[in-house]
Amino acid sequence: MDLHILEHRVRVLSLARRGLWLYTHPLLKLLFLPQRCRCKFFSLTETPEDYTIMLDEEGFKELPPSEFMQVADSTWLVLSVVSNGREPSGCQATGVTKIARSVIAPLAEHHVSVLMLSTYQTDFILVRERDLPVVIHTLAGEFDIYKEEGGECVPVTCDDVSNGFLKPKQAASPTLHPVQSPQTRFCVLTVAPDTLPAIATMLIDVLFYSHSPPRETGAGSQDLDSITFFAFSLIEGYISIVMDAETQKRFPSDLLLTSSTGELWRMVRIGGQPLGFDECGIVAQIAEPLAAADISAYYISTFNFDHALVPEEGIAEVIQLLQQRQESSR
Repeated sequence: MDLHILEHRVRVLSLARRGLWLYTHPLLKLLFLPQRCRCKFFSLTETPEDYTIMLDEEGFKELPPSEFMQVADSTWLVLSVVSNGREPSGCQATGVTKIARSVIAPLAEHHVSVLMLSTYQTDFILVRERDLPVVIHTLAGEFDIYKEEGGECVPVTCDDVSNGFLKPKQAASPTLHPVQSPQTRFCVLTVAPDTLPAIATMLIDVLFYSHSPPRETGAGSQDLDSITFFAFSLIEGYISIVMDAETQKRFPSDLLLTSSTGELWRMVRIGGQPLGFDECGIVAQIAEPLAAADISAYYISTFNFDHALVPEEGIAEVIQLLQQRQESSR
């Protein structure tokens, strides 16, 4: 397998729900008119707490600073695992299971914090730009590594980054965070870019006008009746959408594409309190046991919490696996 370091330099930010009105215009531009701002990597995820936005530097220029916007200090680079030299296509991906053992776990062991963004087409791993030497040294034995430069893929070796390489610190045992499992059922979808205008008004309604008040939940709560969650990404021309099954009913069924089985997904939400960006092993906490059990999952990191989507019929097994892992660590 190949590991590609994409050209995007990504910023990660939190937008307060009460400040959404200030950003409606630039967000509409990023959502529906990316050619106007040359943004190639854009993701917007709504959670009960806030909106998490991941976007490249061209897109970041569109967002005015304000008291409602909190930006993570680091610049993040985007990694993508490519099998047999094939780039992401319109076919549905299988989620983080396929890369859990080969990428996520080794980086956690070497004290590298990662963010995950699973889409309908593929999975992206985000690492801090300053951690790139450690990433390359850690994964060079498992992958042929390439860096995209000016549209070309240039091979990368450990020697190319040796000047910036510092021996990684020994990772402390990761904290096992509590998980919650809301009853909401989700769909993972895509839409052809040329049909996006046909659902634009509905997307605007869902994203900007169909708000529910933030839900207060205790740090130790294991279950929720429902959760507000909507994710939209437009990356290199490919669109991916995660929405709950009830929201999906508001869209024309012939325009939203999903797997032939119409599979529904349940969420595992990680963290009783906001997680932060410095802790390592958060993604691995979920991805490793699911990979060991060969359970597919989509994983979406946000500014405060992480979220895994697993097949609805497997949610009981997933919760049991994670509870066993927590109990064994005590």
